[in-house]
Amino acid sequence: MTGSSTSSGSQTRVVACGALAGHIRDIAARRGWPLDVHPLPARLHNRPGQIPAAVNEAGPAMIVAYADCGTYGKLDELIEATGARRLPGLHCYDLLAGADTISDVFHVEPGTYLLTDYLVRTFDRTVVASLGLDRHPELWPDYFGHYTRVAWLAQQPSPELEAEATRIAALFGLPLTKIETGLSRLEAALAALLVVEESE
Repeated sequence: MTGSSTSSGSQTRVVACGALAGHIRDIAARRGWPLDVHPLPARLHNRPGQIPAAVNEAGPAMIVAYADCGTYGKLDELIEATGARRLPGLHCYDLLAGADTISDVFHVEPGTYLLTDYLVRTFDRTVVASLGLDRHPELWPDYFGHYTRVAWLAQQPSPELEAEATRIAALFGLPLTKIETGLSRLEAALAALLVVEESE
């Protein structure tokens, strides 16, 4: 991330994962938080090694709305010198459901594939097309053959989303487990980062 972290006028500049950006904007609007949210492509999660470079290229920010997300500390190395702060957790699943819940999910069924609302809405584009499975469906077992369950971390469940999550689980030939998470943990994490900023 080039330069120092800055705010845009009175707004706090946030570089956000595209899968979280919509939720962050909604929370900010409801809470009256002056956040200037800049989303990055959610497809970066298929190639987490590219996340730090993408965050860097997005320019200075006060808040980086990612967890570690498979960067193995590289994202923290990038933002450490800038004064920016990131969301807690190893990945967005921890952030949405809580690390203990995610640990329990994998303890019960290690071969669980996790969906979020964003992934449910965009699965055909961000997963199927991004991995080339629309052109080469024969590769599905190579990518997903080892999974034994699909779990949907439902932030804002609706009948439409549930029907789509059920369809996705059927693509795997697996049962769907629904875990309602809401957005309270994401909201609390953002609030904590903003409190730190105001105190500085």
